[in-house]
Amino acid sequence: MAETEIPRFVTFTGARMAIEGPQIRVGDAAPGFSLVNGKLEAVSLNDFQGRILLLAAVPSLDTGVCDMETRRFEKAVAELDDRIAYVTVSMDLPFAQARWCGAAEAHRVVTLSDYKHHLFGKDYGVYIPELGLLARSVFVIDAKGVVRYVEIVPEVTHEPNYDAALNKAKELAAAL
Repeated sequence: MAETEIPRFVTFTGARMAIEGPQIRVGDAAPGFSLVNGKLEAVSLNDFQGRILLLAAVPSLDTGVCDMETRRFEKAVAELDDRIAYVTVSMDLPFAQARWCGAAEAHRVVTLSDYKHHLFGKDYGVYIPELGLLARSVFVIDAKGVVRYVEIVPEVTHEPNYDAALNKAKELAAAL
C-alpha cells in the first residue's frame, strides 16, 4: 500500500479486513484491466468500449451469496439492452468460472479471473490481502470509460444494492 493511501476496510463475517488500492470514485476514469476468461484469453476494459459496463467483483462464484448475486444480475441484464455488458470478476480459476457458467446456464455474464496477478483487485481498490480475495463490489462504467456508480459492500457476505446499479446502467444506456 502506498504511503499516501488511507487504509480502508470491509468486514468478512464480522471480522475487519483491510482492502488495498485506491478508492475509485464516481467521475474517475475506470482503471484499465487485463483479466483471463474461461478460454485463458486476455480480456481488457477496451473490449467493452462503447458499451455500458456493469462490473461486479465477488470473492468466489462457489459461495452462496456470490452465486445468488451473479445469477440475479445475469437474469436482470438479460432483460436489458444489449448495449449493457455484464462482467463478474473473481479470483476463481477460469476453469471453475466456466464450470459455474455451465451449471448456472449463464450466457449473458462474462466471467473473468484475477487469479494471476491480482491487479484488478489492487487497481480497483477491492483486494483483501488477508484472504487473497476480492471485496464484493459493483461498478458501472459508461461507454467512454468513466465510472458512474460505485458500491463497495461493507460486509462481504451481504448482497449489493441491485436496483441502484441496474438503474444506473439503464439510465446510461438510455442516453446512448
